[in-house]
Amino acid sequence: MSEVYKAINAVMAHMAKEGVSKDRRNQQQGYNFRGIDDMYNALSKVLAENQLVVLPRVTDRYREERQTAKGGLLLYTILTVEFDFVSAKDGSKHTVCMIGEAMDSADKSSNKAQSAALKYAAMQVFMIPTEGDNDADATTHEVRAVPCITPAQELELQDLARDVGADEMKFLKWCNVASWADIPAKNYMDARKALESKRPKKPVNPQRSDDLDDEIPEFGGN
Repeated sequence: MSEVYKAINAVMAHMAKEGVSKDRRNQQQGYNFRGIDDMYNALSKVLAENQLVVLPRVTDRYREERQTAKGGLLLYTILTVEFDFVSAKDGSKHTVCMIGEAMDSADKSSNKAQSAALKYAAMQVFMIPTEGDNDADATTHEVRAVPCITPAQELELQDLARDVGADEMKFLKWCNVASWADIPAKNYMDARKALESKRPKKPVNPQRSDDLDDEIPEFGGN
């Protein structure tokens, strides 16, 4: 067995006895959670004792701006992060991929998303049980709902899709929505143009105009 799996198993056995309790509380939604600092405190020593190194690597990032219910600006970030669990004894490693997402009104959304990815990677790799503002679970933001297309626009797009023979499920997947009613209002014109582009083009008559001269009557002649 590779040393990395022995080390992971040793850390798992230690954490099964210790656990990490949900001592932190999200005040907005009223639930307890385990913070990233709790994970650092619980794992740093036992990882070092078992010569297990954790190396993060961000492989993908998605970010968009959202508006709060009060009109403020939020940065919403989703990161895909790979963590290499490496044994310092023989260099063997195991890679874990985790998604981290977070929102922040300043410049901390990526930081929070990285912390969330690490926290849940550690919880799932080591199966950390429970005993009873840099963490994504610490706060909950109220996001303003994105305006969607009107019922009239929805019917118009559906009729257009049928007219051009578009595959409804594939088109909705392309729009990244579950139904026609979920298409954002700001994407209406793009959706319409995409459907219009599927309409078969009229064939162009390849015959040159000068070939038709004999068929066109001349007016005003003798």
